[in-house]
Amino acid sequence: MAQSKHKFVCQECGYTTPRGLGKCPGCQSWKSFVEETEIVATSPLHRSIGQLSNKPEAISDVKTEDIERQLTGMPEFDRVLGGGIVQGSVILIGGDPGIGKSTLLLQASDALSRKYGNVLYVTGEESINQTKIRSNRLEVASDNLYVLCENNLELIEKQIVKLQPKAVVIDSIQSVYLTEFQSAPGSITQIRECAAQLLICAKNHNIPIFLVGHVTKEGTLAGPRVLEHIVDTVLYFEGERHHIYRVLRAIKNRFGSTNELGIFEMQNKGLVDVKNPSQLFLSDREEEISGSVVVPSMEGTRPLLLEVQALVSPTHYGTPRNTATGIDRNRVALLIAVLNKRIGLDIGDADVFVNITGGLRVDEPAIDLGVLMAIVSNHRNIPIDPHTVVIGEVGLGGEIRPVPHLDTRIREAAKLGFNRAIFPEYHQKGLEINEKIELIGVKNIYDSLSNLL
Repeated sequence: MAQSKHKFVCQECGYTTPRGLGKCPGCQSWKSFVEETEIVATSPLHRSIGQLSNKPEAISDVKTEDIERQLTGMPEFDRVLGGGIVQGSVILIGGDPGIGKSTLLLQASDALSRKYGNVLYVTGEESINQTKIRSNRLEVASDNLYVLCENNLELIEKQIVKLQPKAVVIDSIQSVYLTEFQSAPGSITQIRECAAQLLICAKNHNIPIFLVGHVTKEGTLAGPRVLEHIVDTVLYFEGERHHIYRVLRAIKNRFGSTNELGIFEMQNKGLVDVKNPSQLFLSDREEEISGSVVVPSMEGTRPLLLEVQALVSPTHYGTPRNTATGIDRNRVALLIAVLNKRIGLDIGDADVFVNITGGLRVDEPAIDLGVLMAIVSNHRNIPIDPHTVVIGEVGLGGEIRPVPHLDTRIREAAKLGFNRAIFPEYHQKGLEINEKIELIGVKNIYDSLSNLL
């Protein structure tokens, strides 16, 4: 026998209460509670607690075979996944609406089906005809790629068992539902239970499953936080609407590094891998302008050369503004305070704008010195040598601190034709670079200014 139990669940954080509330005590959001019905089983458990199932084994005695990963046919996608798809894994991909999540997975499904066999693409938000129109634009026409328009998870699982595909795509997890739960598709309960059911399906049949997830207005994945704990890999597909570049980041990966970055270019026929992103991001650079500096940034194992632009302008408001695109605004404010305190550069009455070109977002502190030099360059209206790269973290005392992977950054700069590198003096003793590039170590902001301006 089973009994129904009514409860109110916050659709933002999953907080549960027996009665409706105006404000959620968990996430402080208003009017986010929805009444749901939970089926509570009253029958005895099928297995008693004392009954043994699998026996514990010493980890040293466990034998595993090297499993070959499946390649998606998109090298940038494989890089972020850690070298390919692991059998039986569940991968969650989130991103803003229209950023290209479905396009990425449809192209990857086509490549997988051509190389490994049947792939099932389940669409809960489009009809089969709509998916076909999109596949025609992307030139996706594999005979082993099957499309299913269905929202009922029980029926989807039956088709998975019947077809035995090499991979499954669920687009999206917010659109599927289990009939045993009375709540609507996309609710906290449905998302959690459907994801858990798909995880069991992936492990039992050894099939990798891709889940497309919606994001909230804050940019986080919609649904309960437990959704990210259930899956093996969490990927975010990012990019500016007005830029042609898209960035795929790994936030969680049980089978690889979370520091890797995949870069794609959105074209008329879909997403294309960017093989040399540094050269692409610097292709339209104006060399004889103030406030422009090239900085080498590390994204996982890949060095990227990016242009940092700064603009210092007299403010027309009572309070000056600091605006940053692609970099933490608080970090920019900190660097401006260091300039003011350590070298007496007073720009407190000016608006400061900092931009990382190409629509990328960089979080590492190794670009601090580049940002700081770009601000000073524009304020004094003195261009910086366009064939110079700047590397270093800036401390509150104005000192230039060491950064990791310096040799990799400098080699990438030399490969693209840069002939001078400014970097922390700490690295100068043991640094061995065979390329023809001038190496200049600096201890503080004063040394940097004397070598650059």
